[in-house]
Amino acid sequence: MNEKTSRAAPAGPARPSPTLEDLASAAGVSRSTASRAINGGSKVSAQAQAAVDAAIVALGYTPNRAARSLVTRRTGSVALVIPEPDARVMMDPYFAAVITGVNEALRETDLQLVLLMSRAGDDSARTIRYLRGGHVDGAIVVSHHRADDWVETLGATGLPTVFIGRPWDTESGIPYVDLDNVEGGRLAARHLAGTGRTRLATVAGPTDMTAAVDRLEGWLQGLREAGLEPGPVMHGDFTTAGGAAAAKSLLAGTPGVDGIFAASDLMALGVVDTLRGSGRRVPDDVAVVGFDNHPIQAANGLGLTSVAHPVADIAAAAGKLLVSAIGNPGEAWEPVIYPAELVVRGSTAG
Repeated sequence: MNEKTSRAAPAGPARPSPTLEDLASAAGVSRSTASRAINGGSKVSAQAQAAVDAAIVALGYTPNRAARSLVTRRTGSVALVIPEPDARVMMDPYFAAVITGVNEALRETDLQLVLLMSRAGDDSARTIRYLRGGHVDGAIVVSHHRADDWVETLGATGLPTVFIGRPWDTESGIPYVDLDNVEGGRLAARHLAGTGRTRLATVAGPTDMTAAVDRLEGWLQGLREAGLEPGPVMHGDFTTAGGAAAAKSLLAGTPGVDGIFAASDLMALGVVDTLRGSGRRVPDDVAVVGFDNHPIQAANGLGLTSVAHPVADIAAAAGKLLVSAIGNPGEAWEPVIYPAELVVRGSTAG
């Protein structure tokens, strides 16, 4: 074979990426008009915007993000702040649903998601420094505790912020998206009372989280409405191990309990395991209601009766709310509250 013919033809010079000037020329507008059109359309006519949009497609133009950020003062990123240890986040299906929902809300935008989680020994200062440093355009906070001073601190920075779950200080004006947790607790109490159970107890969540406080309040309201005396309350940490430990303490003090409401499905699984380990049958001896309606089952395929918690939908709503807050600084936003519903399965119906 001839060496000359065996060699591949040399590649031609790389085609330069179209510039802003090329875009403006193709669209028939000035450079400043083209810049405004690709950076939000401020003071750009509909005709000019359409021409620039068409030229972007025709040329394959990609804006210089660094230069664009200097014009818009935006980073193109938002933070999802989860003040929980990373091991907890990875083990709990709740957080997977949150991330899925927020990502879905950002799908049609140019915003990227930055995940900020706690590390062992961390306090909020490290995260606050990052958020104050201009690295993100806004933040969504989820699974916050009373000791987390997110409301006051983030409110003072002016960073657009949305909470998933009611913040402790609702007077701060920071918008939030939540489930009607009080009604969820009431539904659990009504259901167990309606099955004829009268010796009822609850494994509540942590006292420093608003979701747990609201679910417990609803539970107590539901018991009063059913004409039942409040039974024992044990607190867990929204984990299976925490639910199991709380259930052991509960059974030691109230062995005759015949119905238990656990404030999360993971804790409900721990409750069911503990009940079975003590020789009790579910639901024959003790009925169990969970909270979250995760697609999980107890051992032997037992389905959990649970209060539905559309976590992905709530997270998506929070993401859309944050996008609106970023685009409309200074505007006030009302809380978005999803209704609670009970899904009945085998843990309360034999």
